[in-house]
Amino acid sequence: MKLSHRIPETPWRARSPWAVRPRMALPLFGGLAAFGFGEGLLVQSQWGASPWTVFAEGIAKHAQISLGWATALISVVVLFIWFPLRQRPGFGTLSNVIIIAYILDLTTYAVAAPHADWLKIVYALGAVLSIGIGSAFYLTCNLGPGPRDGLMTGLHQRLNVSIVYIRLAIEAVVLTIGWILGGNPGVATAFFAATIGFSIGASLNVMERTLNWWRA
Repeated sequence: MKLSHRIPETPWRARSPWAVRPRMALPLFGGLAAFGFGEGLLVQSQWGASPWTVFAEGIAKHAQISLGWATALISVVVLFIWFPLRQRPGFGTLSNVIIIAYILDLTTYAVAAPHADWLKIVYALGAVLSIGIGSAFYLTCNLGPGPRDGLMTGLHQRLNVSIVYIRLAIEAVVLTIGWILGGNPGVATAFFAATIGFSIGASLNVMERTLNWWRA
């Protein structure tokens, strides 16, 4: 499977972060729902979670709130950090905060944790696939970055440090803090970190090829 290294032009791509149109609803909300579902599925695998969700698990444990509420709280705090970084939110940014947190909570409540190891593997694979597809749809809407992505690009612009190193540093910091607070890192955390980029790239490639076929 070839990987796409750019965001393709789509019929639902917005001209600005607040230029919302009805045709964007399904890619935006569906993409964010798929992302939240994947995050919840990874948690339910009981083999760990994504670094930010491990952080949210630690916050949820100490604040005695649900994982979804902890995720939303972290997103809001990150948005406040945007101000000195001069990042601007969009409609997709606010949608990201609400939908991912809600679907994450819903998934952890509705999807039972598996006992068999083979099913845990299915959960982890399904999680990375779902997050990759969801990210591809969300990114192509062009309605503003998610809170965490905005933090990454803002620090990159202010510090003039490679975005790769910024992303690695952020993920390492939140994962470490989450682990100290009682979050649950594990083999699925490492699997997610190693494969999510490929999942997003493959999903973007499939989307671009499908759109090209449709237009032909």
